Amino acid sequence: MRHSLAVFLLLTLTACGLFGSKPDADSSAKTASAEVMYNDAKKNLNENSYEEAIKQFESLQSHYPYGRYAQQAQIEIAYAYYRQNEPESAISAADRFIKQYPNNPHVDYVYYVKGLANFNADIGLFGIVSGQDPTERDPKAAQDSFSAFKDLVTRFPSSRYAPDSRLRMQYLLDALAKYEIHVARYYLRRGADIAAVNRAKEVLTQYPNTPAIHDALLILVQGYDDLGMKELRDDAQRVLNKNFPRAASPANKGSEKSQ
Repeated sequence: MRHSLAVFLLLTLTACGLFGSKPDADSSAKTASAEVMYNDAKKNLNENSYEEAIKQFESLQSHYPYGRYAQQAQIEIAYAYYRQNEPESAISAADRFIKQYPNNPHVDYVYYVKGLANFNADIGLFGIVSGQDPTERDPKAAQDSFSAFKDLVTRFPSSRYAPDSRLRMQYLLDALAKYEIHVARYYLRRGADIAAVNRAKEVLTQYPNTPAIHDALLILVQGYDDLGMKELRDDAQRVLNKNFPRAASPANKGSEKSQ
């Protein structure tokens, strides 16, 4: 894997203070009360009392459903759920905010939280456990995480969260490609050569700029050979030799069966 998780320490995510100036002196009593409720909830959030903070932010939204404090409360709820390791709730809160406030100046941050929640929800997918059937794993969380980060960098390329999002996107692409290779090898070991070939071809088309390309070509060579498709096997071997001249030695042929 080219990109380790350590690279993602470039940004330390904290619940961002998204407000600018204080309310004007002539702000209504409602705004003042909403500010008090927000500050109390934010204090709990900063002290890692996530459950209590969520309750307080939800109460704020219930009492004062309109205005900037209600919007900010929804952002903080998504973040609090993320920090509390409740990715589904974090994603739901983020999706609600994005739907209701697509033009909010801080919606890029919400996309980022959504991406992180999905990223952490199934990161175990990529630590493939020895002996476990990889076809039983679901890469959906990783795919959704990639989509959230992609939305962020596409819509907000200058966002402060864009650089870290791009790094995570590359990590996810590499990991998803690696997952497909694990599945293809699983099929190859069990004699399901057509399924193995199809998975390997998917890596070539969906993840062309990842290290998994080498393994995908090896699987194609082996799969086509097992199927008796000599011309396709030779074509795959030529591509392998051209792109990986050192790794594509005759000694490698047939090695996929034992992996």
